[in-house]
Amino acid sequence: MASAPFDLTGKVALVTGGNGGIGKGIALGLARAGASVAVAARNRDKSTAAVAELEAAGAQAISINCDVTDKDEVNAAVAGCVERFGGLDIVVNNSGVNVRKVPQDLSLEEWQTVIDVNLTGVFLMSQAAYPEMVKRGGGKVINIGSMMSIFANETLAPYSASKGGVVQFTKACAAAWAKDNIQVNSILPGWITTDMTETLRVNVPERYRTITERTPAKRWGRPDELAGTAVFLATVASDFVTGTAIPVDGGYSIQS
Repeated sequence: MASAPFDLTGKVALVTGGNGGIGKGIALGLARAGASVAVAARNRDKSTAAVAELEAAGAQAISINCDVTDKDEVNAAVAGCVERFGGLDIVVNNSGVNVRKVPQDLSLEEWQTVIDVNLTGVFLMSQAAYPEMVKRGGGKVINIGSMMSIFANETLAPYSASKGGVVQFTKACAAAWAKDNIQVNSILPGWITTDMTETLRVNVPERYRTITERTPAKRWGRPDELAGTAVFLATVASDFVTGTAIPVDGGYSIQS
């Protein structure tokens, strides 16, 4: 192991959905550890603002417009990152969407949209990144799952299915790519305060209170609190860790 196991100096990371919420929190963590960061997302204004924050943190950073459900755009994002920074060492598959409905009320389009972004997008980006990591002699893929990778909720059928699939896809890639010195792991965020979850706090305050009470830490997490786990999984400190799913949830998942 290198003398500075949590140092990412000289490494290149691509973070999907890295312009807000959990993705930006992780991108900033990687940047502060020394990585150059490409933010791949659809909202150009948010991406521009995120790049400014990354640069303020001392990183080289770029934004790349990318819809993770579009194979051509995914391939172009990887190519653009490699062209700018000379290679690709770390991918964080973070992009995600959600639709809250009971299963019988879901349209096929709603189901497919969630599956396409949350699961197929992970497949497309991982597949595109693989040959570039092989060229570098190894790499790190970090897939963002969810508490819904473990639990179920009556209004989150496609989200739960997609995030459960992320964990199983992570294991499959970890087994397939170990020979290439590519470690593939997942992080399972608990209830984190983001734009996506803010609507729950506002619209369903009783559910917000129930979640807070169930969590041993008695609070919701912050996006930056995912950064430490991501940095660990992105560095040589985790070279013998692969195929795992690590909850970062304030203890939510240990409660009965």
